[in-house]
Amino acid sequence: MTRTLPAILLSTALLPTNLYAQEQISVVATTGMIADAARVIGGDFVDVQALMGPGVDPHAYRQTRSDIVAIARADLVLWHGLYLEAQLEEFLLELAETNRVIPVAEALDSSSLIASENYSDQFDPHVWMNPYLWAGVVQEVTAALSESAPDAAESFTANAEAYGEQVEALAVYSEQVLSTVPEQARVLVTAHDAFNYFGAAYGFEVVGIQGISTESEAGLQRIGELVDLLVERDIGAVFVESSVSDRNIRALIEGAAARGHEVVIGGELFSDAMGPDGTYEGTWIGMIDHNVTTIARALGGEVPDGGMQGALTLN
Repeated sequence: MTRTLPAILLSTALLPTNLYAQEQISVVATTGMIADAARVIGGDFVDVQALMGPGVDPHAYRQTRSDIVAIARADLVLWHGLYLEAQLEEFLLELAETNRVIPVAEALDSSSLIASENYSDQFDPHVWMNPYLWAGVVQEVTAALSESAPDAAESFTANAEAYGEQVEALAVYSEQVLSTVPEQARVLVTAHDAFNYFGAAYGFEVVGIQGISTESEAGLQRIGELVDLLVERDIGAVFVESSVSDRNIRALIEGAAARGHEVVIGGELFSDAMGPDGTYEGTWIGMIDHNVTTIARALGGEVPDGGMQGALTLN
């Protein structure tokens, strides 16, 4: 028998409270990027759980029963918004009527956002690809934590200021290495449109096989159009994504080869999810460092071997 949301939430209230840390704020974040920000800002005052781990596509993700348990018992739920978690949105909006559930990216000024090509009256949600926009999301995370634990607000603010310096350093590094890519080579072809904010920030033409959401499908006509683009523009590298099937990218490479044009995979990029847990790329800083370094290197730019901090492990 299907159980309704209120019935499930009621049953979770009967679980032993010692399953959750009592001296920390229990925070549930939908994406790894938000969870990373909450951990950095919250420090020892927070216990953070991310619903979506490495390689998970947030566009298609649906909550499990264990997710509902964690969310219902959390002191604070941080989700991205901007229709990123399309399958979770109705559930999270319903839960917000009784719990602290904050869509952190929706605090950004809409004038800084890119309109969605897939959904009317929606914006492209992939704002973490621009460090300056992501800094605004981090501010909202800081505010949400401070409201949940006012006694620790001073610590949160200090952590946010220190983190802001790292974000600024990443933005400067990104501008420097991407500027070394020859102008005619500044074309980024990926599995789906997750890099529009990247393109706008650094002057790259961005071409996604699928739209902003991975739920959209790429037909044969679209593949054919992009093969024409690769051949006519003499584009030699395309990129796969860790959270999206590489099937369409492989089709592009095969199509170009049939036309006598060689195209290689320039590397794997982190689009909607970070790298493996416990690695540098498993942080937002490391994720963006990896992407920027990988793109610049594959397209003819000059980059240090280990990225911004010499810490890259997956290049």
